[in-house]
Amino acid sequence: MTDFYKQIIENNKKWVESQLSLDPNFFKDLSKGQQPPLLWIGCADSRVPANQIIGAKPGEVFVHRNIANMVIHSDMNMLSVLDYAVNALKIKHIIVCGHYGCGGVQASMGNNSIGLIDNWIRHIKDVYRLHQSELDSISDEEARFNRFVEINVQEQVYDLAKTSIVQAAWKNGQDLNLHGWVYGLNSGYITDLEVNFSSNKDLEEVYKLRF
Repeated sequence: MTDFYKQIIENNKKWVESQLSLDPNFFKDLSKGQQPPLLWIGCADSRVPANQIIGAKPGEVFVHRNIANMVIHSDMNMLSVLDYAVNALKIKHIIVCGHYGCGGVQASMGNNSIGLIDNWIRHIKDVYRLHQSELDSISDEEARFNRFVEINVQEQVYDLAKTSIVQAAWKNGQDLNLHGWVYGLNSGYITDLEVNFSSNKDLEEVYKLRF
């Protein structure tokens, strides 16, 4: 075994001991079930850990992560997480959190083939196409990149609101609120993009579902 592998096992033991020293019933209580108020849809980037960013404890955040924090209506993995979070856990908030410096977003701005991931990146390219006029008008490359990160998060929140799972919850009177954030890798702070949905009233008519 490598030194790194041995170290992470050792780290686990130390973590367990530290938690038990603070609360002898910590794991016993956790094992009884979960009732998190929040679903976090974030990027798979290792530098963006959901719980640590918001100071949440184990059991407080239900998490789904993928490359560039995408909400794709045919992604059964994401839909399964969303369905369980909304209908079983009855979470009250969903946060889509992107981050500045996102490699997936950056890759979508270019034309180099990366491999299999090209097919995933194409969804991000579709977002660029929808906002091409605004993005192409930004001459500074870094500023354009940062703005694209923000726009991508906004579109993913919008796509969440379009899902049958979320709209059905609203129809049933469930308190469910969608939000979009961007995390700053170089600062640690989040930026609330103030793109929020608590019903489907702000959706275009074509996306509103009748149940």
